[in-house]
Amino acid sequence: MKMRKANRWKGTVLALFLGTTLFGQQDPQFTQYMFNMLALNPAYAGSHDALAIRALTRHQWVGFEGAPTTQTITAHAPVFHESFALGGTLMRDSHGPVTQYGFMVDAAYRIFMGDAKLSFGLKGGLNLFQGKFADLNPITAGDQVFQQNVNSKLDPQFGFGVMYYSDRYYIGLSTPKLLRTEFFQTDSLAFVSSPGQRSHYFLSGGYVFDMGLYHKFKPTFLIKAVQGAPISFDLSANFLFYEKFWLGAMYRHHDAVGVLAQYQITNEFTAGYAYDFPLSTLRNYSGGSHEIMLGYTFSNKLKGIRSPRYF
Repeated sequence: MKMRKANRWKGTVLALFLGTTLFGQQDPQFTQYMFNMLALNPAYAGSHDALAIRALTRHQWVGFEGAPTTQTITAHAPVFHESFALGGTLMRDSHGPVTQYGFMVDAAYRIFMGDAKLSFGLKGGLNLFQGKFADLNPITAGDQVFQQNVNSKLDPQFGFGVMYYSDRYYIGLSTPKLLRTEFFQTDSLAFVSSPGQRSHYFLSGGYVFDMGLYHKFKPTFLIKAVQGAPISFDLSANFLFYEKFWLGAMYRHHDAVGVLAQYQITNEFTAGYAYDFPLSTLRNYSGGSHEIMLGYTFSNKLKGIRSPRYF
């Protein structure tokens, strides 16, 4: 059972979120991860060889009160020298009574290896945790967990990643949040704070195949691991038509299937949409999940930056 699962009853939402026997996926998940991996892997910084900005909003399990919603803005570009790149990630993740904000800086050092690059990335910043627990109606009256709010718990955060990529393929390994953080600072609540925020590990990869002069095929995968939960994975298959329009499908293990599309409106501007349909019993109560992405990459005609990017 996922820790981030929302429910109609607010008390149940919090019980799932804080239960000491329920450990699962805590970080946000994205269907269009293959088009912007900076939130997952800092080694992705600079991969567009120009300033690239992406904004995404995800509304998960529509129809559930307290269902997860996530918004991210990322930007990255090579700086000083082509071997170095900097980026930044702003994230807001809300589920049930809990809202978290992430403010992260990404830095990558890239080694050029012929047509490919080997990149090492670091991610560092702050995580702001807020919980409106006192506003809930608990199942058990007088439950001390529900008697106080957490207004602004600020914790440092750190992560790292490595990626090997070219114009046609990539493979990367990362943990964007290496430091474990506790949800509560009060000693009397130690029995619910012990799970805290656990480190997540991601292994991702993809390849672009030519299918003729105007069509390409890009399969990708994302394997996710966190202590206390089974390993999960996402698989996707995307087709590119006339270097303009991406159309694909995805499968998330024991969780969801979906479709995604992205259109290259201009050489710089892209827009994408994804829809997930739950495979579990959630399908009887939820309208699925919606995800919208907008991107802008500043072209560099002197360097001949290719558009569109394949990942």
